[in-house]
Amino acid sequence: MLARNHQVIGVNNAVASVRRQEELKRQFPPEKRLAYRIIEWKPLARAAEGPPVGDERYVQAAAIEAREEAESIRSLELPESAHPDLGKLGVFWHTQGSGKSYSMAFFAEKVRRQVSAKFTFLLMTDRNDLDGQIYRTFVGSGVADEQTPRASTGEELKRLLKENHRYVFSLIHKFNQDVNPHEPYSTRDDIIVISDEAHRTQAGKLARNMRLALPNASFIGFTGTPLFKHDHLTKRIFGSYVSRYDFKRSEQDGATVKLVYENRGEKLGLARLDLNNRIADAIALAELDPDKEALLEKLLGQDYEVITADDRLDKIAADFVEHCATRWESGKSMLVCIDKLTCARMYQRIIPRWQEKLAKVKALITQKAAELAVTVDESQREGLTKELAQLRGQAKWMEETIIEIIISEAQNEVADFKKWGFDIIPHRARMKQGFEVGDKRVDVESAFKNPEHPFRVAIVCAMWLTGFDVECLSTLYIDKPMKAHTLMQAIARANRVYPGKDFGLIVDYNGMLESLREALAQYALGDEGGGEEEIVAPIEERVMALVSAIEETEKHLRGLGFDPARLTGAKGFTRIQALADAVEAVYTSDEAKRRFEIMARQVFIRFKALIMEPAVFTYAERHDNVETIYKKLEERRDTADVTELLKELHRIVNEAIRAAEPGVDQMDAKLFDLSQIDLEKLRDEFARKVKHKATAIEDIRQVVEKKLAQMLACNPERMDYYKKYSEIIADYNREKDRVTLEETFAKLVDFMNGLDAEARRAAEEGLSEDELALFDLLKKDDLSKADRERVKLASKSLLDSVRKLIAPLERWTEKEQTQAEVEVFILDHLFQVLPMPPFTADETQVMAKRIYQHVWQQTVAGSFVSGAAAA
Repeated sequence: MLARNHQVIGVNNAVASVRRQEELKRQFPPEKRLAYRIIEWKPLARAAEGPPVGDERYVQAAAIEAREEAESIRSLELPESAHPDLGKLGVFWHTQGSGKSYSMAFFAEKVRRQVSAKFTFLLMTDRNDLDGQIYRTFVGSGVADEQTPRASTGEELKRLLKENHRYVFSLIHKFNQDVNPHEPYSTRDDIIVISDEAHRTQAGKLARNMRLALPNASFIGFTGTPLFKHDHLTKRIFGSYVSRYDFKRSEQDGATVKLVYENRGEKLGLARLDLNNRIADAIALAELDPDKEALLEKLLGQDYEVITADDRLDKIAADFVEHCATRWESGKSMLVCIDKLTCARMYQRIIPRWQEKLAKVKALITQKAAELAVTVDESQREGLTKELAQLRGQAKWMEETIIEIIISEAQNEVADFKKWGFDIIPHRARMKQGFEVGDKRVDVESAFKNPEHPFRVAIVCAMWLTGFDVECLSTLYIDKPMKAHTLMQAIARANRVYPGKDFGLIVDYNGMLESLREALAQYALGDEGGGEEEIVAPIEERVMALVSAIEETEKHLRGLGFDPARLTGAKGFTRIQALADAVEAVYTSDEAKRRFEIMARQVFIRFKALIMEPAVFTYAERHDNVETIYKKLEERRDTADVTELLKELHRIVNEAIRAAEPGVDQMDAKLFDLSQIDLEKLRDEFARKVKHKATAIEDIRQVVEKKLAQMLACNPERMDYYKKYSEIIADYNREKDRVTLEETFAKLVDFMNGLDAEARRAAEEGLSEDELALFDLLKKDDLSKADRERVKLASKSLLDSVRKLIAPLERWTEKEQTQAEVEVFILDHLFQVLPMPPFTADETQVMAKRIYQHVWQQTVAGSFVSGAAAA
């Protein structure tokens, strides 16, 4: 009920955002929504470069361009939005499992009912399963029906948007066709795009195509991952929050269960001192070409070899089987591995150990049954009978349990897995065909969600970690490095409410304590709306930086003998041939290739700094051409076959990595309740660590030379692998240290002692001091726990709404009209948010007067400031 109350408030705020957008649209009709100004600048004097020796084409081209550059003053027409909030309806963040699909339906219907029935809503997400889930929600709630269109192709989507439908469902990938800015799909300004998982896929070419196709549409982002203070990308695309329902509140309201953390797995060490020589010898024997060397550089020297070492995986598989078998009554389990291959390797290790454990349990049953047969003492017999029943239940559960890997399909996967001794074919068949249940087949997703189905253990690496809700999932085992929102989305798999489930258990094999703390700091509460503003260079400086990066990259390509203008507007075979020529030109030398890659990445960074600014569309095609060449280089690198060499190097590293003996680090393993963490304090700690600086507008040539030197230092033939792996292992072991773990959680939990009585009361209630003041004015005796929580929510929303109301009202306490406006607003708001019963209409009117007097007095005293100033 409390979670649903948050939905109502959030939907109301989102509808209010639509009303404000309607006012902006009246103020700025379509022809006035873009403003233009001319910017001028003189490029920096060209830094001295060392062109390829003997390459006359490069020398001549560089000399001509340097002379032209020194003589010119550049001017550009800079398009800008006439108002920064045009088209932006905000971000609706409600944490995972809180019913965002229903909120979308409530929002759309309320807009149609209260603002205008002419609106078309485009429901946009980035995965087929999410699209299906949202569509079923809308149909199930009667908002849409079976005739509501779902665009299956880009052409169909284009046709549907030219027509007039209430709702259109589709994927962002259907905006896969280039859009002529002069021929959009629709120029209507009564189209609202609802973007699900708004932090993903909304900053690339597909999203740009969508904006070009619908130039006058408005956009609202729904997400289970919050914006936070120092990541402004989603905010720049959609605007600020219209609603927040965070990790902590959902847990307090009972919308989700609490999460408990357990760190398992032993520390590691390097057992061989000759690691460098053995790796160097293996690389030298392989005689690598540039693509294979680049791939090896990408893959080696990371924590991958440490995490996937055989000895470590063996010990984790053994611990997993023991731990999972002891939790057989709690629910289903998911093991997260670093990649698809490791999922297969873990499956190979778990299955035989599972059978060994089952055999031990059966042997114990035989032993206990024999003891029971000869025991005459009634109390002993009672104990043995209970123990025997438990063991038989465990044995039956283990015998029935199905363990399966769940990974996405890839090209050539049969051959790729076979090289590592694994047959993927029967597993892929099960992933596609599901399970036989009587005369029907059940897909793997439905089977895993069904608490009665014996598919109880899923081994995954990426699939099912987002947007996949399994209420009966009780234990998540993580052996994959994850950070930020990816980690938060993963651990939220275990927070769903289910009968008899008191908490979700997160078992950490990977040593992710620091990453978990940072993720909780950034994402568990989100941004309260305050903090420092984004520090960003003026738009003209960002545009100039982008132009410089694009021009330098194109200049480099021309110096290598390829004219990037060949790609402009090119289609079909002409474009394919031009791309092939560009790649060949870049492969002139290793330095030429590396220099291009560094330049290209600078183009991408600087393009992203302008994301969804009208100015960025001017340079989109040139950016995309550079990106296409870059991706072709990556494609050649990543498809190079270094399997045999990698197997040899893994063998070398495997022999060097040794885990501690079982039990050395895991005696008296402790569980840590994440619900006890002071998330506000944790957020503030990480906020202080963030460096605030404007987008770097550094000379592109200086960037290239600096990065090039760093890249050359990472040559796989010259890397100090012993030192590198020693550092990785030291970091890993630090996250496994029992003292570190216990001290860390003690600091996170022990925060109340330093607070005075009133501050402690506010903290215990989960309110700020200003919110607590309103709560004290509103609460009454004998409130139920649920009603008390609803009054807390009312205090929060009222404070936020009143602050927004009075912020633009100058000296409102001195004018009768503004006094009346504030007083009526408070009364109306309380009638909306206070639970009735137990509150009556008369009580609400009395409380409204009391609140008004408090706000008036605090304002006169200078204590009741606007939300921005307060934060």
